[in-house]
Amino acid sequence: ADPAGCAALTVTGLAELTGTSEATVVRTARLLGYPGYRDLRLALAGLAAQQQSGRAPAITTDISVDDPIADVVAKLAYDEQQTLADTAAGLDTVQLGAAVTALAGARRTDVYGLGASGLVAQDLTQKLLRIGLIAHAPSDPHLAVTNAVQLRPGDVAIAITHSGSTGDVIEPLRVAFEHGATTVAVTGRPDGPVTQYADHVLTTSTARESELRPAAMSSRTSQLLVVDCLFVGVAQRTYEQAAPALSASYEALAHRHRSGPR
Repeated sequence: ADPAGCAALTVTGLAELTGTSEATVVRTARLLGYPGYRDLRLALAGLAAQQQSGRAPAITTDISVDDPIADVVAKLAYDEQQTLADTAAGLDTVQLGAAVTALAGARRTDVYGLGASGLVAQDLTQKLLRIGLIAHAPSDPHLAVTNAVQLRPGDVAIAITHSGSTGDVIEPLRVAFEHGATTVAVTGRPDGPVTQYADHVLTTSTARESELRPAAMSSRTSQLLVVDCLFVGVAQRTYEQAAPALSASYEALAHRHRSGPR
């Protein structure tokens, strides 16, 4: 690996060196979590500077209690970028497209998740609400099941669980599945128990778990990528409804973001 050499190359130069196209280089940078190739070059230049100073962190090792905070930042950033890249590379776009189609036409959507996955469920729900869709993310397991009983064909239920075996997430998905709703599982285990009740499975990737870096940290990152893909896909499909709904929600909240007293 030669971060300094890569950082010195233009997008054209790196494309020629690797025998690919400029578009492939830019796409790879984005898959690694950077907005564009320029940002990747800056990151590589920073890594090269650390290596030259003898302070390059061992970014593929676990975080230790003695790590300087700069190394903690570098290790976490590296792992999260890898998690995003691996999730993007492994995401089944056919399954994703089918889930987007179901969501775009759904009468109602329920999203189930607990703990860190519950936060992701809430994130997707509030996004769907802001484009005018009916969505719920019940945090109480009993409420999730009683909600699922009300679902019918034409509705969608999404279960978010990294392990794929969280009983309180699987149960409402099972109920929704048996009542005819279209079901989606967002999980790190494509062979996990949750998938037996899922019409569509969207697989996430995570960094290796350690004492100071629980799996919930990187699983949340990869889950957020998947739900963002779902949301943007739905917004594209429902653009005529989504665009004015988003504008209305921004306008309704605008005064809360202005500085100074009202």
